[in-house]
Amino acid sequence: MNGLVKIPMQFLILLIGVLVFTFYQYNKPPIFFNSFELNKLENSKYKQDLAVIKNEYDAAFTLKQKEIVKMNDALDSDDQLRIDAQRKVLQSADQQDKAIREKVVGLMEKNDIQANTKDNNYIFLSFVTQYLPKGLIGLLVAIIFLASMGSTASALNSLASTTVIDIYKRLIRKSGSDQEYLQASRLATIFWGLICIIMALYASKIGNLLEAVNILGSYIYGTILGVFLVAFYVKQVGGKAVFIAAITAEIAVIAIGQSDKIAYLWLNLIGCLLVVVLGLLIQRFVRQKA
Repeated sequence: MNGLVKIPMQFLILLIGVLVFTFYQYNKPPIFFNSFELNKLENSKYKQDLAVIKNEYDAAFTLKQKEIVKMNDALDSDDQLRIDAQRKVLQSADQQDKAIREKVVGLMEKNDIQANTKDNNYIFLSFVTQYLPKGLIGLLVAIIFLASMGSTASALNSLASTTVIDIYKRLIRKSGSDQEYLQASRLATIFWGLICIIMALYASKIGNLLEAVNILGSYIYGTILGVFLVAFYVKQVGGKAVFIAAITAEIAVIAIGQSDKIAYLWLNLIGCLLVVVLGLLIQRFVRQKA
């Protein structure tokens, strides 16, 4: 069900980004979406330089608006030559916008070398706080907290349960009391909570959180999918062979991912195929040895 629902869900999530991008083609976006860093710059010794850049940004956006209107006319006329020519003009205007934003980032780094100069994760939040009704903003924030707390709680419970049942109960304390298992579960929850915090801090340094989730997920999703495919459809492969194949595939996926030779989304397919193929080969070797 997760595999079936994930595709339309991801489509809707990405569609929101497309719609917000379209909205900001006709409505002037902030020169920098992280209002905290922008406010720091506005109250610094560089505020005069920022004012000059803002005036330049306003003028550039006004010109871009005119070009967008021309692009709409070209699309309505269905004249491919006009569309191609206008597309190049808009691409040039986008490059000018990026150059102006880079000037702002440069000022921020001069003002504070530790400033957060990546504002990708603030685009949607900026849109919500500036354009949605206040009641709807509160409801949306509550939904975000509800969803994040629910998913975090279920993840921690799953990790703690797996740790206690598959590791602690089988390898460390096979005949412990219920109280001991409960205490172990609590400690496991604390441990995995700390791991999740560390991973969240790491992910915040990557940049766009949606992309960060897909990057990190690509390192493990393929391997997990391969294990399930073997379990359901390649039943002649035993548990020991699958385990060795999964470990080997995961090492290979990490090595390939760190080399930056291919796009990270391909890691899902590579990990899955490696588990299936290696599982079959290892199982054949195990049988011959037996």
